[in-house]
Amino acid sequence: MLRTLPIRLSLSHLIVSREAVDVAKPIIEEEIMKHLDIARLSSNSFWIADFGCSTGRNSFLAMQIITDAIQRKFHSERLISQIPDIYVLFNDQVTNDFNTLFRSLPLERHYQAVGLPGNYRTRLLPKPSLHFAFSSWPLHWLSQVPKAVADPNSPAWNKGKVDYVGARQEVYDAYSTQYAEDIQTFLEARAEELVSGGLMTLLVPAVPTKPENSDTSYKSSTDLPLIGSCLIDMAKEVNMINKSKSCKVLANDTYSHCREELAKQR
Repeated sequence: MLRTLPIRLSLSHLIVSREAVDVAKPIIEEEIMKHLDIARLSSNSFWIADFGCSTGRNSFLAMQIITDAIQRKFHSERLISQIPDIYVLFNDQVTNDFNTLFRSLPLERHYQAVGLPGNYRTRLLPKPSLHFAFSSWPLHWLSQVPKAVADPNSPAWNKGKVDYVGARQEVYDAYSTQYAEDIQTFLEARAEELVSGGLMTLLVPAVPTKPENSDTSYKSSTDLPLIGSCLIDMAKEVNMINKSKSCKVLANDTYSHCREELAKQR
């Protein structure tokens, strides 16, 4: 199920991702109450994973929402004595600051915390072993800048720009294709890890609609075009690049999909 949740993108990344969790809270709680089939749980442990947790500030809020809702589900069905031990796997790249994350863990929580370093686009867990997959705000990061935008021989060469905002259709298509490959890899990995009847919540930034061929200029709420222009000027000034080379070292590796693009991956 896809739901669109309006949030204020003028805020900082950290505040935006927290607001996304706040807005999604009633939906998460509703889905757990409606669709978590506790009668099908075959063990006395319940495993949750937060993919792309960063250092945990917003992850802790999300995990509290999820674990509280799970406990309420057991209470509502008068199965208090059968509440399982809940484990939360905090996952991010191996370079993530897990020390800060674990030092910041809430003292009062309904779960045991486990670190899970690794690439969240690949399978990280035994199959099937996971009951609830969660991810908030890392999936717009691409695994790599599309190679075509840095290739002078490609129709998608994005010379003089660091982003697809306002670029030609070929550039947009290159980013869109890379995103589709990345999200498909992520979903396939989670499909192998989730138990039958498992739940998944993904919070991802998106744009309202995919631009038509005749109009690829996004009305972006960010300053990426301006920032990109400044970076290119600075790079030229210090001879990092010249007019005959692409700006691939400066290319932005994020992509905001539209609802229809994500729906295709279901």
